[in-house]
Amino acid sequence: MISIYQLKPRFQSMLRPFVAKLNEMGVTANMVTLFAMAVSCALGALLLWAGTSELFLLLPLWMFLRMALNAVDGMLAREFGHKSPLGAYLNELTDVVSDAALYLPFIAIFPFGWASIAAVIFLSGISEMSGALAPMIGVERRYDGPMGKSDRAFVFGFLGLWLGIAGSLPNWIFWIIPIMAILILVNVANRIRNALKQLS
Repeated sequence: MISIYQLKPRFQSMLRPFVAKLNEMGVTANMVTLFAMAVSCALGALLLWAGTSELFLLLPLWMFLRMALNAVDGMLAREFGHKSPLGAYLNELTDVVSDAALYLPFIAIFPFGWASIAAVIFLSGISEMSGALAPMIGVERRYDGPMGKSDRAFVFGFLGLWLGIAGSLPNWIFWIIPIMAILILVNVANRIRNALKQLS
Protein backbone atom coordinates (compact mmCIF):
# COMPACT_ATOMS: atom_id res chain seq x y z
CA MET A 1 0.00 0.00 0.00
CA ILE A 2 1.20 3.54 -0.79
CA SER A 3 2.56 5.63 2.09
CA ILE A 4 4.34 8.97 2.41
CA TYR A 5 7.06 6.93 4.16
CA GLN A 6 8.17 5.76 0.71
CA LEU A 7 9.50 9.29 0.04
CA LYS A 8 11.92 9.01 2.97
CA PRO A 9 15.09 8.01 1.01
CA ARG A 10 14.94 11.15 -1.15
CA PHE A 11 14.28 13.28 1.94
CA GLN A 12 17.28 11.74 3.70
CA SER A 13 19.61 12.51 0.81
CA MET A 14 18.75 16.21 1.12
CA LEU A 15 19.38 16.15 4.88
CA ARG A 16 22.70 14.28 4.76
CA PRO A 17 25.03 17.35 4.78
CA PHE A 18 23.13 18.81 7.76
CA VAL A 19 23.32 15.49 9.62
CA ALA A 20 27.06 15.31 9.05
CA LYS A 21 27.42 18.80 10.54
CA LEU A 22 25.39 17.80 13.61
CA ASN A 23 27.63 14.79 14.11
CA GLU A 24 30.71 17.05 13.97
CA MET A 25 29.13 19.25 16.64
CA GLY A 26 28.67 16.27 18.98
CA VAL A 27 24.89 16.03 18.66
CA THR A 28 23.75 12.43 19.22
CA ALA A 29 20.78 10.56 17.82
CA ASN A 30 19.25 10.27 21.31
CA MET A 31 19.49 14.04 21.80
CA VAL A 32 17.54 14.62 18.60
CA THR A 33 14.96 11.99 19.55
CA LEU A 34 14.34 13.47 23.00
CA PHE A 35 14.26 17.02 21.64
CA ALA A 36 11.56 16.07 19.11
CA MET A 37 9.45 14.45 21.85
CA ALA A 38 9.85 17.43 24.19
CA VAL A 39 8.73 19.92 21.54
CA SER A 40 5.83 17.67 20.50
CA CYS A 41 4.58 17.43 24.09
CA ALA A 42 4.99 21.17 24.65
CA LEU A 43 3.11 22.01 21.45
CA GLY A 44 0.36 19.51 22.25
CA ALA A 45 -0.10 21.05 25.70
CA LEU A 46 -0.16 24.56 24.23
CA LEU A 47 -2.81 23.66 21.65
CA LEU A 48 -4.92 21.78 24.19
CA TRP A 49 -4.94 24.48 26.86
CA ALA A 50 -4.70 27.69 24.84
CA GLY A 51 -7.38 26.56 22.42
CA THR A 52 -7.11 29.36 19.83
CA SER A 53 -7.50 28.21 16.25
CA GLU A 54 -4.63 30.39 15.00
CA LEU A 55 -2.15 28.43 17.09
CA PHE A 56 -3.00 25.30 15.11
CA LEU A 57 -1.02 26.82 12.24
CA LEU A 58 2.03 25.70 14.22
CA LEU A 59 0.98 22.07 13.81
CA PRO A 60 1.73 21.53 10.09
CA LEU A 61 5.04 23.34 10.48
CA TRP A 62 6.06 21.16 13.41
CA MET A 63 4.82 17.97 11.72
CA PHE A 64 7.20 18.68 8.85
CA LEU A 65 10.10 19.57 11.14
CA ARG A 66 9.43 16.50 13.27
CA MET A 67 9.53 14.30 10.18
CA ALA A 68 12.91 15.84 9.36
CA LEU A 69 14.16 15.22 12.90
CA ASN A 70 12.99 11.60 12.74
CA ALA A 71 15.06 11.18 9.60
CA VAL A 72 18.02 12.96 11.24
CA ASP A 73 18.11 10.74 14.33
CA GLY A 74 17.89 7.62 12.18
CA MET A 75 20.74 8.77 9.96
CA LEU A 76 22.89 9.67 12.96
CA ALA A 77 22.27 6.19 14.36
CA ARG A 78 22.90 4.23 11.16
CA GLU A 79 25.50 6.30 9.32
CA PHE A 80 27.50 7.84 12.16
CA GLY A 81 27.63 5.00 14.69
CA HIS A 82 25.11 6.33 17.21
CA LYS A 83 23.13 3.09 17.48
CA SER A 84 22.49 1.90 21.02
CA PRO A 85 20.02 -0.30 22.91
CA LEU A 86 18.67 2.81 24.69
CA GLY A 87 18.28 4.54 21.34
CA ALA A 88 16.18 1.65 20.03
CA TYR A 89 13.78 2.03 22.97
CA LEU A 90 13.68 5.82 22.69
CA ASN A 91 13.06 5.73 18.95
CA GLU A 92 9.90 3.64 19.35
CA LEU A 93 8.53 5.00 22.63
CA THR A 94 9.00 8.70 21.92
CA ASP A 95 7.19 8.39 18.60
CA VAL A 96 4.10 6.98 20.31
CA VAL A 97 4.23 9.66 23.03
CA SER A 98 4.69 12.44 20.47
CA ASP A 99 1.84 11.18 18.29
CA ALA A 100 -0.51 11.09 21.26
CA ALA A 101 0.52 14.59 22.37
CA LEU A 102 -0.03 16.09 18.92
CA TYR A 103 -3.35 14.36 18.20
CA LEU A 104 -4.87 14.95 21.66
CA PRO A 105 -5.69 18.68 21.19
CA PHE A 106 -8.29 17.74 18.59
CA ILE A 107 -10.54 16.32 21.31
CA ALA A 108 -11.55 19.94 22.01
CA ILE A 109 -12.14 20.78 18.33
CA PHE A 110 -15.60 20.46 16.81
CA PRO A 111 -16.73 18.11 15.27
CA PHE A 112 -14.30 15.71 16.95
CA GLY A 113 -14.36 14.47 20.53
CA TRP A 114 -12.82 12.09 23.03
CA ALA A 115 -14.04 8.85 21.45
CA SER A 116 -12.87 9.46 17.89
CA ILE A 117 -9.48 10.98 18.70
CA ALA A 118 -8.78 8.47 21.48
CA ALA A 119 -9.49 5.65 19.02
CA VAL A 120 -6.93 7.00 16.55
CA ILE A 121 -4.35 7.49 19.33
CA PHE A 122 -4.90 3.92 20.56
CA LEU A 123 -4.76 2.38 17.09
CA SER A 124 -1.69 4.42 16.22
CA GLY A 125 0.08 2.85 19.19
CA ILE A 126 -1.00 -0.62 18.04
CA SER A 127 0.26 0.18 14.55
CA GLU A 128 3.70 1.16 15.79
CA MET A 129 3.83 -1.87 18.07
CA SER A 130 2.98 -4.21 15.20
CA GLY A 131 5.86 -2.77 13.21
CA ALA A 132 8.32 -2.76 16.12
CA LEU A 133 7.56 -6.38 17.07
CA ALA A 134 8.68 -7.72 13.69
CA PRO A 135 12.35 -8.08 14.77
CA MET A 136 11.19 -10.34 17.62
CA ILE A 137 10.33 -12.99 15.03
CA GLY A 138 13.57 -12.41 13.18
CA VAL A 139 12.52 -10.06 10.37
CA GLU A 140 13.02 -6.36 9.66
CA ARG A 141 10.98 -3.61 11.30
CA ARG A 142 7.80 -3.07 9.29
CA TYR A 143 6.66 0.35 8.05
CA ASP A 144 3.80 -0.74 5.78
CA GLY A 145 0.91 1.61 5.05
CA PRO A 146 -1.68 2.81 4.68
CA MET A 147 -1.94 5.51 7.37
CA GLY A 148 1.48 5.04 8.88
CA LYS A 149 3.15 7.69 11.02
CA SER A 150 3.99 10.02 8.12
CA ASP A 151 0.48 9.70 6.65
CA ARG A 152 -1.12 10.49 10.01
CA ALA A 153 1.16 13.50 10.39
CA PHE A 154 0.01 14.75 6.99
CA VAL A 155 -3.69 14.38 7.90
CA PHE A 156 -3.43 16.11 11.29
CA GLY A 157 -1.12 18.76 9.86
CA PHE A 158 -3.69 19.44 7.13
CA LEU A 159 -6.47 19.67 9.73
CA GLY A 160 -4.37 22.08 11.78
CA LEU A 161 -3.71 24.22 8.69
CA TRP A 162 -7.42 24.30 7.79
CA LEU A 163 -8.44 25.14 11.34
CA GLY A 164 -5.79 27.84 11.65
CA ILE A 165 -6.84 29.55 8.41
CA ALA A 166 -10.63 29.10 8.56
CA GLY A 167 -11.10 29.27 12.34
CA SER A 168 -13.33 26.17 12.37
CA LEU A 169 -13.86 22.83 10.66
CA PRO A 170 -16.98 21.70 8.76
CA ASN A 171 -19.30 19.04 10.20
CA TRP A 172 -18.51 16.48 7.49
CA ILE A 173 -14.79 16.46 8.35
CA PHE A 174 -15.69 14.26 11.34
CA TRP A 175 -15.69 11.27 9.01
CA ILE A 176 -12.00 11.59 8.30
CA ILE A 177 -11.28 10.16 11.76
CA PRO A 178 -13.26 6.88 11.35
CA ILE A 179 -11.69 6.53 7.90
CA MET A 180 -8.27 6.97 9.46
CA ALA A 181 -9.10 4.33 12.08
CA ILE A 182 -10.11 1.82 9.41
CA LEU A 183 -6.95 2.50 7.41
CA ILE A 184 -4.79 2.06 10.52
CA LEU A 185 -6.42 -1.34 11.08
CA VAL A 186 -5.48 -2.25 7.50
CA ASN A 187 -1.98 -0.98 8.28
CA VAL A 188 -1.73 -3.30 11.31
CA ALA A 189 -2.91 -6.27 9.26
CA ASN A 190 -0.41 -5.46 6.50
CA ARG A 191 2.49 -5.18 8.94
CA ILE A 192 1.72 -8.51 10.60
CA ARG A 193 1.01 -10.29 7.32
CA ASN A 194 4.12 -9.01 5.57
CA ALA A 195 6.33 -9.77 8.59
CA LEU A 196 5.06 -13.35 8.59
CA LYS A 197 5.63 -13.60 4.83
CA GLN A 198 9.29 -12.78 5.38
CA LEU A 199 9.60 -15.99 7.39
CA SER A 200 8.51 -18.17 4.48
